Amino acid sequence: MKSVHTLSPWRKQITCVVLTGLLLSGCKAFSPDGGMDLVASVASQDLQKDVAIIATADQAEQIQSRIDGLLRKPLTADSAVQIALLNNRGLQAAYNALGIAEAEMVSASLPPAPTVSLERLVSPFEREIEWRIIGNIVALVTLPARASIAADRFEQARLQAVEATLRLAAETRRNYYRVVAARQLAAYLDQSKGAAEAATKTARQLGETGAMNKIDQAREQVFYADVTAQLGLARQRMETERERLIRTMGLWGRNLSFILPGTLPALPRKPYAQPTIEMEAVARRVDIQSARIELAALAKTYGLTEASRFVNLLELSGIRKTKQSRSTGEKEISRGFEADLQIPIFDLGETRVRAAEQTYMQAVNRLAEKAVNARSEAREAYRRYRASYDIARHFRDEVVPLRKIISDETLLRYNAMLIDVFDVLIEARQRLAANGQAIEAQRDFWLASVDMHVAITGGGGAGGDAPQSMAAAPSGGSAGH
Repeated sequence: MKSVHTLSPWRKQITCVVLTGLLLSGCKAFSPDGGMDLVASVASQDLQKDVAIIATADQAEQIQSRIDGLLRKPLTADSAVQIALLNNRGLQAAYNALGIAEAEMVSASLPPAPTVSLERLVSPFEREIEWRIIGNIVALVTLPARASIAADRFEQARLQAVEATLRLAAETRRNYYRVVAARQLAAYLDQSKGAAEAATKTARQLGETGAMNKIDQAREQVFYADVTAQLGLARQRMETERERLIRTMGLWGRNLSFILPGTLPALPRKPYAQPTIEMEAVARRVDIQSARIELAALAKTYGLTEASRFVNLLELSGIRKTKQSRSTGEKEISRGFEADLQIPIFDLGETRVRAAEQTYMQAVNRLAEKAVNARSEAREAYRRYRASYDIARHFRDEVVPLRKIISDETLLRYNAMLIDVFDVLIEARQRLAANGQAIEAQRDFWLASVDMHVAITGGGGAGGDAPQSMAAAPSGGSAGH
């Protein structure tokens, strides 16, 4: 004889609630890479670099091995960026925030958990037990909308992780060019100091023989002192910029002994042409894409608020009550349901709808502002890029060669006793300043190239701030005449 199992009405209610929730939810699952696919794709295409989340000791060991390999060679801008993307703990924290957003998205896609309550009352004559299972109907009906909003928030978190990656890459490149420029200027001032020291010794010897008067000796000495002071400031700045680069790369301990090149990269043969930079910026900038997703999520939130303005709380409870006589042992079972509805007497949802509407319009205006600013920043960044290229090339091709000719001719005239030592010192100061300005112009070009890339792709920290001058003509020029 085949037995037939049928569900009791109580179990049918529970099964119905659970199945309905699962059907409405379309539950999300955790991605295998923690949502890092977009970050890895942008890092590979725009930066030609790798990114990774360090979660285990083996992964940390592999990353450290790769960093050690990069640090064994003289550091380049690309290798510095790669080290920063793998080793900067602040970026790792941004990736952890992405994991938190994914967990919130998965949580939001799950149906609201039912509440089970048990009530037991005992009197001298009977014992009463009541079971309740309570489900939030409003939360269950609006589950697809809330899951869609959570998915948009997660997509926004992915773009924010991309933005953090681009920001760190840009800041690392800036710090790299600044420290190399400071190192190049310090090396040049060190050479100039050696020449000034030799000239000062010669002047002192000539003074001892009476061939040079005291004022000319003093001029030589003050020039040497000025160059020495400039060298000290340049070395201090070099150390400051080096520490900034170290912080962005996240290095410490034995990894601090990396090697930097002595000079900045040469200028490209010709600058890049960017006729469509405004359109590229509006289409590619991650902050604008993030604002668009924020707007879409707020639009859904606004619609959800309008739909649920009159019914904000509706709970349905399934009830099973058992009464048992303590004298006879007879049981009486009753079943039913209970609905709890919050009546919006004092607030028909107008306040929530107004707040959601204004929040949505706020996002609309901010998106429009971002688009306008992105166009302006792109134009500004490209103009600065072109101007800095022309200035750097002008110093390289015109100013520095002419200064060398003037210095050589001045020295020849001094050796032929056609001019005095003051003219030589003036020319030495001017040549020193010109070479320093040439290094700064070359540095500014590379900083402008980073800012132009940031203006197109996003990542914040775009230029506009004038780099601090590292070179200055030693004092005592005309004032000492």
